[in-house]
Amino acid sequence: MGNNGRRGSISEKEFMEHLESYRKGSISRRHFLGVTGLGTAMMTVAGAGLLTRPAFAAEDLGNRLNFATWPNYMDEANIAAFTEATGVHVNVSVFGSNEEMLAKLQAGGTGWDVFVPTNYTISTYADLDLIEEIDLSRVPNFNAATNNTKFTAEGSYKGKVYTVPKDWGTTGYVVNTAHTRDDMTSWKEFWDTAVNEYSGRAIVHDYQLTAIGNALKYFGYSFNSVDPAELADAEKLMIEAKPHLFAVTSDYQPGMRSGDAWMSMCWTGDAVQLQRDIPTMQYVLGKEGGEIWSDFYAIPKGAPHLAAAYAFINFMQDPAVNAKEGIAHGYPLIDSRAIDLLPDELKNSPILYPAAELMNPLEFGAAVSLTSPERAELMARFKAA
Repeated sequence: MGNNGRRGSISEKEFMEHLESYRKGSISRRHFLGVTGLGTAMMTVAGAGLLTRPAFAAEDLGNRLNFATWPNYMDEANIAAFTEATGVHVNVSVFGSNEEMLAKLQAGGTGWDVFVPTNYTISTYADLDLIEEIDLSRVPNFNAATNNTKFTAEGSYKGKVYTVPKDWGTTGYVVNTAHTRDDMTSWKEFWDTAVNEYSGRAIVHDYQLTAIGNALKYFGYSFNSVDPAELADAEKLMIEAKPHLFAVTSDYQPGMRSGDAWMSMCWTGDAVQLQRDIPTMQYVLGKEGGEIWSDFYAIPKGAPHLAAAYAFINFMQDPAVNAKEGIAHGYPLIDSRAIDLLPDELKNSPILYPAAELMNPLEFGAAVSLTSPERAELMARFKAA
């Protein structure tokens, strides 16, 4: 796409200043689009020496986009900026597990245009023909060379690209040390204290991968195990804990913030967000191991607003936009161009970037753990108990 009429490059700082002025009503939409270059779908992040490609396609995008994502996982200001720049209104729906997402896509009729799957699920979506192959020519802001391949490999499958990366993280647990010990280090301690001294105060994810996986780690088994005897041990532990839990939910921030819950299975960014507001929140990676993961942007088969979907994904791949996402949600980013724009407090955060001895035992989820009927049945029995 050409850049006729482009007003020249602006720095990331200048872009954010113009965006804030527009939100306050100090400048008009036309002025904002013109001065930032979004009016011609181009913007230069001059301070980082980066040229971002068209933020949205020069085609009819319609006025609606349906976006399915995880709780507490986006910068609402970025969503608003996309709408202002394109006229596309974003309807956000939230899910709590990849198995929930899979079930909804298999049932059909979700109306989703963009969703956020985790690395280990993508091969299943492709095999079931539930996901579009990505046309990278429509995502010019994505640069494979600046993305860490440790976290992007599973976005492609059988030689086809099905996703572009969002961010990565770990799965541990958060404790509010205003009410709990401050020296917890293991999954054994999580489950034991949930049943004993913190009975009624612990939250377990409504998500079989992590709920079962972190029970398996109690015994030193693989996070992804489908061994019947090992699953039986995990189920016994989970069923014994169930009457003592405050809740089984993947949206655990409200319970932790209110003080009703003192401890919860937790993802990286939620721990960052909670600790920002409540310094007594402490993130624990179990020394036995657990999960490391990466998430992606993807387009379901038959997405009703395909042009808008590509525009949205491309917009989110802009390094300045991506950096704002990371600042807002607290998850570590994958694109070095965006990482360079982050404040030092995030680059140096031990929650985002744990010590090697805590990272080394972590496992990426395996496709079999999503499709295993034994794990699905175990989770159903746990929730029904």
